[in-house]
Amino acid sequence: MECEFPTVNANNDEIRSILNDIKTIAVLGLSPDPTKDSYRVAQYLHNAGYTIIPVYPKEETILGQKVYRSLEEIPFPVDMVNIFRKSDALNAIADACIKRGDIKVFWAQKGIVNNEAAQRVRNAGMRVVQNHCSMVEHRRFYS
Repeated sequence: MECEFPTVNANNDEIRSILNDIKTIAVLGLSPDPTKDSYRVAQYLHNAGYTIIPVYPKEETILGQKVYRSLEEIPFPVDMVNIFRKSDALNAIADACIKRGDIKVFWAQKGIVNNEAAQRVRNAGMRVVQNHCSMVEHRRFYS
């Protein structure tokens, strides 16, 4: 497996601005298991005041919120996608984000990088963060 270095990425000022501007976050790959990173990060962000929209292939609710099976199923605007999926899934996620047209931020969590997908969403007008944990970044700026 080859690791990719993020060449398309937000800087510290952009990350702070993103965390200040967004309100709704679709968490792709949000596990119902409280021991998983996706759950802990989403719970933290929910407690920090963001609206969390779980996207997961199973379950009916996670963190007390209705679960959607895909980004396409969400019937209301979404500010940011927070991605807990493998890097090779980012191309299809980028396509879904571009198709929706309302996503402002494409955020791939720590260890997740796909520069091709990131460049495509940036070209479509989205802000991009790769290989950063949204919880860690929020704590860094707001704790």
